[in-house]
Amino acid sequence: MAPYPAVTSIDKAVVQNDDGSWDVFFGPERPDGADNWIQTIPGKGWNMLWRIYGPEQAWYDGEWQPGEVEVVSE
Repeated sequence: MAPYPAVTSIDKAVVQNDDGSWDVFFGPERPDGADNWIQTIPGKGWNMLWRIYGPEQAWYDGEWQPGEVEVVSE
C-alpha cells in the first residue's frame, strides 16, 4: 500500500467518465471494473480530502458542488 494513496486528475492512469465526472472507489479490495481505486485497511478509519485548483465562477456562486459519497457495498 502506498504511504499516501491518491487519485488525482494529473495522473495519466486515472480514468474520467464520458460525462466528465470521476468515480473513485475506496476499500480493502479493488472492485471489478474499478479503475480509480484507493486501498483502505480493514478495521481502520480513513478520510477523504477534496482539493480544487483554479475553480470556476460556478464554485464561488454555489452553483456547482461535488457529488455525494455513495456507499456501493459494505
